[in-house]
Amino acid sequence: MSNSTLTSIPTPRRFFLSAGASEGYSPLNAFDAALLNAGVGDVNLVKLSSILPPNCEQVDPFEHQPGALTPVAYASMNSSLTGEIIAGAVACGVPVDDKLPGVIMEYSARGSAENAEEIVREMVRQAFEIRNRELKDILSVSIEHKIEQVGAVFAAVIFGY
Repeated sequence: MSNSTLTSIPTPRRFFLSAGASEGYSPLNAFDAALLNAGVGDVNLVKLSSILPPNCEQVDPFEHQPGALTPVAYASMNSSLTGEIIAGAVACGVPVDDKLPGVIMEYSARGSAENAEEIVREMVRQAFEIRNRELKDILSVSIEHKIEQVGAVFAAVIFGY
């Protein structure tokens, strides 16, 4: 057994919600452009599972240093079916007890942003129910896009320190 100690990545203390959609030459180009529209096109996304740290504060969108490793929980989708409508949504469940973690849910599908947001908010309610936690608030964002050639949607909870 080694004498080294484990180090952990710092826990984010602030977050904001954002969303973007775009067309592109390829699915990856469309995704990249959607990231730019959401304000995170020049950072390295580190995809997280779905826990909102205790006492994490929602703030106005802020810029990250270009190239920064940026923790995010996100939903995305792309399509090349002309005329199709795709949507992405994320929702954060904030607990009444701020010493407990919250929950983040992500959802993407064919259809409207309104429908995606309704579904992802219900996913948060269900997550709180199975945890037996009291829900104080649900914060959410959604976006939809009608495909012209190749399009993408991106909705995210973006963290910072």
